[in-house]
Amino acid sequence: QVQLVESGGGLVQPGGSLRLSCAASRSIFSGNAMAWFRRAPGKQRESVAFITSGGGTNYADSVKGRFTISRDNAKNTVYLQMNSLKPEDTAVYYCNRPFAGFASWGQGTQVTVSS
Repeated sequence: QVQLVESGGGLVQPGGSLRLSCAASRSIFSGNAMAWFRRAPGKQRESVAFITSGGGTNYADSVKGRFTISRDNAKNTVYLQMNSLKPEDTAVYYCNRPFAGFASWGQGTQVTVSS
C-alpha cells in the first residue's frame, strides 16, 4: 500500500520544540528525495525542507537555522526537528517526495505554536 503517515505535531509555546515523523511506504521513500511541506490557515502550501537520498539538505529561509530534516533509510522514515518555534510556524505539516511526482498526500500533522 502506497502511503505517507505524518505524526508528532501538537501545541507548543513559542520557543519550544517538536519532532515530526513521516513513515513512508518503500516505493515512495527508497532512492527519492523527501520533503516536508506546510499549509498555514488561509495560505498556500509551501516547502519547508528537503533531503536527498544521499543526505543533502535544503531549507526555506524562514526555517533555516531552526529546523533540521533527517532520514532513516532502514525505517523509510523522514524527520523534522523543529526548534525555536514561532507562532508563524503554525500549520499542518505534510511530507512527500518532491522531485519524482507527488504521492497521494497523507493526513498531515497539526503544529500549533501559541502561548
